[in-house]
Amino acid sequence: MNERADAISGFDKPWAYVVLTKPDVTFLVVVTTLAGFYLGSSGTIEWAALLSTVCATTLVAGGTAALNQYVERDSDAVMRRTASRPLPTGLLRPRDALVFGVALILGGAAWLALAANTLAALVALATSVLYLGLYTPLKKRTPLSTAVGAIPGALPPLIGWAAAHGSLSLGGWVLFAILFFWQFPHFMSIAWIYREDYARAGIRMLPVVDRKGDATFRQIVCMSAILVWVSALPSVLGMAGIGYFFLALALGMILLQVGLWANRSRSNARAKWLMHATVAHIPLLLLFLVLDKLAVR
Repeated sequence: MNERADAISGFDKPWAYVVLTKPDVTFLVVVTTLAGFYLGSSGTIEWAALLSTVCATTLVAGGTAALNQYVERDSDAVMRRTASRPLPTGLLRPRDALVFGVALILGGAAWLALAANTLAALVALATSVLYLGLYTPLKKRTPLSTAVGAIPGALPPLIGWAAAHGSLSLGGWVLFAILFFWQFPHFMSIAWIYREDYARAGIRMLPVVDRKGDATFRQIVCMSAILVWVSALPSVLGMAGIGYFFLALALGMILLQVGLWANRSRSNARAKWLMHATVAHIPLLLLFLVLDKLAVR
């Protein structure tokens, strides 16, 4: 592995560091942080603070992803979907990922503290610590790890809210709740598709121990149903208007119907459709919220 790392080309190595940051996951973190900042702002948007918050959060999210791959490099090596990552293939040494990840997290948190406020930096650090220190080790011990992991997974909009608003008020926690419940159909659909891979690595995701899928799809359907109503809370609490209310209900009902449809056959193909539905759901929902606030302004 070390020989391969020594022989890596100058072109491959920068790209390997990019892969360490899990750009797709980091992008979702940034989108939800951006929405949290905008929705938490009152009056004129401070564009410099917004840009700094997005960039700093990108660093923290990317560093957390890098450290996650450092911790799980042995598991990644035996899973088909992760075996080509930089550490299992030897493109990078473990210590490279460790130093890179720590530097990104500390740099991003410091940037947030200086450009936004200490609260936003602390929320970002809490996201990283909970993800790496609690969720990651629990993945090999209990299927409840998904519920635990949903907590740091739902914190990014609070980073943006804290950066813009200076506090963690009710509106920020509503965004947290939406992200929290959304993660169950999203990650359970992924876990169902890759359940054999997870089993091979000894990761106790619910579909690994729930071979028939009864508990898995019950959780998907129940959490999707709760999400329908939680996503309507911004209108109930005065954060959004009646237009958003009906759009959120329609979007939530579509996701619920896809979950029910996937449950009928529990095939990988239908689980993939559900995964794609969740990926479309949250950006659209947040876009509706942002557009609703923009219309009021």
